[in-house]
Amino acid sequence: MSRPQTPEPTLDGQGDASAGSPDEGVADGIQHSHRMLSFSDALLSIIATVMEFDKSVQRLLATRIAVYLMTFLIVTVAWAAHTRLFQVVGKIDDTLALLNLVSLSFGSWAGAPPTRSQGRCSAPGRPRRGPALIVLYAFHFPHLLSPQIERSAHRGLYRQHILGIIMRGPALCLAAAGFSLFFYPASYLLMATVIFLPYVSKAAGWCRARLMGPREPPAHSMEVFTFDLHEPLSKERVEAFSDGVYAIVATLLILDICEDNVPDAKDVKEKFQGSLVAALGESGPHFLAYFGSFATVGLLWFAHHSLFLHIRRATRPMGLLNTLSLAFVGGLPLAYQQTSAFAQQPRDELESVRVSCAIIFLASIFQFAIWTTALLQEGETLQPSARFGGREHAFMFAKLALYPCASLLAFVCTCVLSSFSTAIFHAMQIAVPFAFLLLRLLVRLALASLRALRGLVGPVLARPAPGAADEARSPLLPAPC
Repeated sequence: MSRPQTPEPTLDGQGDASAGSPDEGVADGIQHSHRMLSFSDALLSIIATVMEFDKSVQRLLATRIAVYLMTFLIVTVAWAAHTRLFQVVGKIDDTLALLNLVSLSFGSWAGAPPTRSQGRCSAPGRPRRGPALIVLYAFHFPHLLSPQIERSAHRGLYRQHILGIIMRGPALCLAAAGFSLFFYPASYLLMATVIFLPYVSKAAGWCRARLMGPREPPAHSMEVFTFDLHEPLSKERVEAFSDGVYAIVATLLILDICEDNVPDAKDVKEKFQGSLVAALGESGPHFLAYFGSFATVGLLWFAHHSLFLHIRRATRPMGLLNTLSLAFVGGLPLAYQQTSAFAQQPRDELESVRVSCAIIFLASIFQFAIWTTALLQEGETLQPSARFGGREHAFMFAKLALYPCASLLAFVCTCVLSSFSTAIFHAMQIAVPFAFLLLRLLVRLALASLRALRGLVGPVLARPAPGAADEARSPLLPAPC
């Protein structure tokens, strides 16, 4: 009998497959892909964050938010597929770099204004057509593949397996475009399936195993590019994509401050008797909302940076939670637009404050959820200092819990003191940065207080009652004859 086939070696999911000197092989036209991947991460983060809407969609706030979230999540799924693809493709040449640019150029259409229902559903699928060409080209020239697959005797099986995974997303997007012509609910269901495809596939496999029993493993198991929820992501590319989203969101905030908010010299002289401070005060709500929103974006990025500084290994559930957090971070320019319009639309003030608090809460609570998910497998995912009992554990807990608690407190206060909603919201935006500065000191004081309290209570609890020692020893004594 022949011996059972062993599975192919796995790829390192924490980094790209390329290794060695960046200049290695340049003379032969072969380069490593680090810089191209950085460019791709930056461009895809812009595509996911910057969206244009036609006027009919802009007038409907709920529709605008729904279309933005759907497109952001699907573009992020395309980015995740791009990340995993270049764990398989280790090196690039000029042709493959051009194919990647073609793929990204199709992806830029995802942020275009949706003029038709069919275009709205099919545009997000465009970023995922180019990777199929990249796979075919890379497998045609095996020296571009990662060393594990290049040396494998089953490259054909790998190619078929990876193409099957990659083409599922575009196929579902095209089906959604077709259903959007006559049945919208099915279209939105298919688009949601694209977003949660790994989890849908995992659930379907579990149901199949329950109904039909476990299947025999194939002779040559595919250990890469699977839907395994424990398959690691490239931590470096998760950080690069996230940094791009935060940077774009911080830049978008300034676009609503234009020359209309900068007083003309003639107006300063005639209307404000030459007082520039009084002239700028007329646009005070815009500037206050901008600086508050910029501080919020910056501190959320700082919390994200601190979180991933302590993460050793990123998993797929952590990647999904990071995507949801970034989706609501991308909504912060909307929160800024709402808060900067307080002076012009005072009747909508309470609703705008609550929407802004909800966006900040959701963006930060998903960061906290990443931390909680990492703690469930802390031995594999976290640095020792951030685990339970580590010196940074309490500080990270407080840092990630600060914005969820502050935004939730502001939301509750606006329900009780609705007439002071604007003041409450701006006070929260101003107070949180100072709380960040004092956070480590406050955590140390809290831990010292807990130790002191434990020291006071401990001796009282440890002191035995009269006769308790004899009663405790009595079961150990021999029974009387």
